Amino acid sequence: MASPSSSSSFTLSSLFATAVLVLVLSTAVSLKSALHPRDVLPHLPRQVSWPILNSLYGAADLLPTFIGTANAGNNTVKWKGACFYENTAHMEFHNKSGSKFGGGTLHIKADKAHSSTCMDLYVFATPYRVTWTWYFVSRPHTVEFPEWDGQAEYEYVKKKGVSIFLMHAGMLGTLQALCDVFPLFTNTGWGESSNMAFLEKHMGAKFEARPEPWVTKVNTDDIHSGDLLVLSKIRGRWGGFETLEKWVSGAYAGHSAVFLRDSQGKLWIGESGNENDKGEDVIAILPWEQWWEFEQTKDDSNPHIAFLPLRPDVRAKFNVTAAWEYARSMEGKPYGYHNLIFAWIDTVTANYPPPIDANLVASFMTVWNKLQPEYAANMWNEALNKRLGTDGLGLPDVLVEVEKRGSSFDKLLTVPEQDDWIYSDGKSTSCIAFILEMYKEAGLFGSLASSIQVTEFTLKDAYSLNFFENNASRLPKWCNDNDNVKLPYCQILGKYRMELPGYNTMEPYTHMNEQCPSLPPKYNRPGNC
Repeated sequence: MASPSSSSSFTLSSLFATAVLVLVLSTAVSLKSALHPRDVLPHLPRQVSWPILNSLYGAADLLPTFIGTANAGNNTVKWKGACFYENTAHMEFHNKSGSKFGGGTLHIKADKAHSSTCMDLYVFATPYRVTWTWYFVSRPHTVEFPEWDGQAEYEYVKKKGVSIFLMHAGMLGTLQALCDVFPLFTNTGWGESSNMAFLEKHMGAKFEARPEPWVTKVNTDDIHSGDLLVLSKIRGRWGGFETLEKWVSGAYAGHSAVFLRDSQGKLWIGESGNENDKGEDVIAILPWEQWWEFEQTKDDSNPHIAFLPLRPDVRAKFNVTAAWEYARSMEGKPYGYHNLIFAWIDTVTANYPPPIDANLVASFMTVWNKLQPEYAANMWNEALNKRLGTDGLGLPDVLVEVEKRGSSFDKLLTVPEQDDWIYSDGKSTSCIAFILEMYKEAGLFGSLASSIQVTEFTLKDAYSLNFFENNASRLPKWCNDNDNVKLPYCQILGKYRMELPGYNTMEPYTHMNEQCPSLPPKYNRPGNC
């Protein structure tokens, strides 16, 4: 987008509007204005308002902030909103419906609005329902729950309460955030630039252009079983998903695959997350030529791919026969959706980029549990049951059960995944868990194998292992051949240089990656977490 100073449509009226904006901004510093500066922005020319809106709001502003819970006690929740600066809430139980367990009214009083044109957006949730509303009048408001969903919801709300979430960006910011989130998943140049901008803003990622050609002529004679491929996709459905995954986990790549060479010398690719003819994401073993041709010509997510060869002494440990046996045993099984989200949640508070927290995760799960119950069961219900030692509980029952045991949902999420857990469709391995489980079977973790749960590893955790080549002179001659910047690994596809902070630096240890924080933008972690 051109800057205002270079735009041919930046007229005298725009200059006048800018002067008005400056006046309003300066006045608002010392006086409570009837119009807040952010409320004025939508009425200004797009050349003026849009850059300012983009600087104020981003995709992360679409996430609500947890305020607190209102239960049956005498507690009153107090908070400062985006519009109304003084707000209170309390819960009243009643039985207006005449039902067995009755219902309730959430009383909210909104006061001290910072302007006459703003409004606050709220989301209210229990394990059994999610609703939302907005307030733009300074007065008492109510949210009605005519009838509780049986004894379970009644007992839960009586003890724990109704969770209150604020859309902290307000109406304007939320709409702007929607505009920022939407392009992340679009298969367009706009979508690609949006993903790059998000990663630059929230992770400090750099996208430095590589010299052409952006495709390497790979000599497969230099590739061995166990060598790793990491991929970063920056547009389309998978581009948007990977961007969010990178943000929460700290990984600078979003997908992975592994090389396998058979007894006849033919080179294959093992991959968890390959789409089959039915449109299902499964574990597949494909000829290298087929996989490589697809990534170059048919993968519309603009993949960037790096080749990470194993170090010679590590390669010498790699039991190819055991690796093949494991790969064949997993071929055709579904991608590991069951434990996908649990790899990056290791702590109660230090894995959630603000404003995400366990309360928001629970409410998000509740929404999907209502909209797509089969999807929810596949993504987290079975995994939550594994952590509780129960079977067949739905999400609401899981939330109630964990409270009965004197624990909490945020603690439940941190229970480490176990590699030997068997789900309804078999073992569950994400792209990198499939590869690291193969590494375990092939002997790369040695005596530590039984004390390391690789389903707890993110992709960053994987490429940080010190399994890979650490001597640049041993990298293939074609590695980064056309680039004046010599990476410690071989990038074989992509316009931009791939960053892998922490690459090849961590020695395996007992219970690795089970209690590690991962907060942006630095994603610092203590030793042996």
